[in-house]
Amino acid sequence: MAAHPAGPGLAALDGVKHSVAIASGKGGVGKSTLSVNLAVALAQTGAATGLLDADIYGPSIPMMMGINRMPQSNGQKILPLEAHGVRLMSLGFLMPDGAPVIWRGPMVAGAIQQFLQEVEWGPLEYLLIDLPPGTGDAQLTLAQSLPLTGAVIVMTPQDLAMQIASKALAMFRQLKVPILGILENMSSFICPHCGTPSAIFRQGGARKASQELGVPFLGEIPLHPIVCQTSDRGEPILSTQRDSPVADAFRRVAKALAERIREEALSAPVIRMDQ
Repeated sequence: MAAHPAGPGLAALDGVKHSVAIASGKGGVGKSTLSVNLAVALAQTGAATGLLDADIYGPSIPMMMGINRMPQSNGQKILPLEAHGVRLMSLGFLMPDGAPVIWRGPMVAGAIQQFLQEVEWGPLEYLLIDLPPGTGDAQLTLAQSLPLTGAVIVMTPQDLAMQIASKALAMFRQLKVPILGILENMSSFICPHCGTPSAIFRQGGARKASQELGVPFLGEIPLHPIVCQTSDRGEPILSTQRDSPVADAFRRVAKALAERIREEALSAPVIRMDQ
């Protein structure tokens, strides 16, 4: 059985082949939007895919995936909901609409562990875990509870964003979680009328960061109003605008991510369970 070197003693989720953290050093970089569309893109390749919304304080996956009802139980575990071919779990499914989450760290850690251990995810090729921004309790709990295949760091093109993203990257390295790569969101703004791209921030920030930090560059996603519009409607662009240039960008990044996951899985040492 393959396991990550940081993972001896950590139990992998039954049936889940690859668990991947989607992280960022700060909020507002579009991490949840990327998590949703990457999950849908992976599912559309035929891979069984799950998405765990671990952003406890701001769960947005239910709205973005167009589903918000109470999950059922099989008597022992919670059954994930499903939308757009992706199995889903979020605190947003369990809380009353608009209710704030006013929790201390131990409660956040407990919720993460419950989502990992008390949800019947079933056989999955990929489980993407949308983390809250920063380097807090959720990230630490996840890394100490699950042998992650790796982490993806999401950033925007600015130099300041690179400095902040580097802190998230350093945290995962300290926790001995492999870095699958850096992903740049809002790389350019695409005019919805003429289709012309404009670098409203700057260009090449994530590519530069990948070189300076020594991690792979997974690709870039442009900023287009249609992404926001489809997310607000609960209809990911990969489901409703499959032929659009932005959907193509998500598919390219999903392909690069899948390749990096395979590379990391092949490089992980084999731990014999009878030792």
